[in-house]
Amino acid sequence: MIPDEGLQAYVRSNGECRHIILVDPAEQEPEVAATRVLISVEEGSKMIFVGGSTDTSNEIVHDTCLAIQEALELRVFAASQNPEQDEDRWKIPVILFPGGAHAISPAADGITFMMLMNSKSRKWLVGEQLRGAPHLLEYGIEPISTGYIVCHPGGKVGEIGEAELIMSGETSLVKNYAITAKMYGMSTIYLEAGSGAESPVSKDIIEKAAEITGLTVIVGGGIRDAKSAATAAIAGADWIVTGTVTEELSDNNQLRQLMREIITAI
Repeated sequence: MIPDEGLQAYVRSNGECRHIILVDPAEQEPEVAATRVLISVEEGSKMIFVGGSTDTSNEIVHDTCLAIQEALELRVFAASQNPEQDEDRWKIPVILFPGGAHAISPAADGITFMMLMNSKSRKWLVGEQLRGAPHLLEYGIEPISTGYIVCHPGGKVGEIGEAELIMSGETSLVKNYAITAKMYGMSTIYLEAGSGAESPVSKDIIEKAAEITGLTVIVGGGIRDAKSAATAAIAGADWIVTGTVTEELSDNNQLRQLMREIITAI
C-alpha cells in the first residue's frame, strides 16, 4: 500500500532510522507471513520487503504479496471506522526484494531495483535487471534504484552473487561505491552482510557510506537483537532490515517482543 506522500518520498531519508521487516516467501505460508507482518507493523515497522531466496517462483511471491496487502487493507478499513485509530499507521508499502527477475509480483507497490555493485558477474550487475525491467514496466511496479553492496561475511548472497566482499576497515572503498551509486542516479544503497549472517555490517562501513549526502542507507543481515540494531542506527543507517531472526520464531508473542525491542532501540 503506497503512503499518501508517494513511495519515493516515503523511502527517502527523513533524519530518523526506521525498521523494515523482510519476509522470505520460501520460508512460510502467505497467511503466516501476513500475520508476522501485522505484528511487526503494530510494533512500529514502516516497510515490508518480500523476497530473499534465489529460487522462489513468481507464484509464491505473488501469493505472499497478496496476503500481506489484503491484511493491511483490512486494518486500514477497520481504522477508518474508528475515530480513535490512525489508518495511516497501516499504509505501509510492500516492496519486492527479489533474488532475480523470476521473483516479481504485480501486487507489490515497488521493487528494490538493484545493481550488485561489487559482483564479478555481469548477471548481477545488469543481466537480471534486463530480464526483469520489461515486466516491471508492464505491471507498473515502481522501482527504487538501489546500489546493493555485499559486505563481510556475505553469506549465501555473497557466494551466489560472486561478490568481492567489503571487509571491515575498507571504508574508502565503500565510500567510493556510495559515490558511484549517487553518480549513477541511484537513490539508495543497501549494505548487506548476508541473510542469517553471524555478524552484521561493521559500524565503520555504515558510517562511511552515510557520509554521502542525498543517499538513503539501508542496512541488513546479521541484525538479531536490539544492541546490533542500535549500533547500525547510531552509525547512520536510515533503514534497518531484519528477516531471518523473525522467521526463526514460531511463537508470535516472542516475535512481538523482539520487534518491540529492536524498533525501540533504533
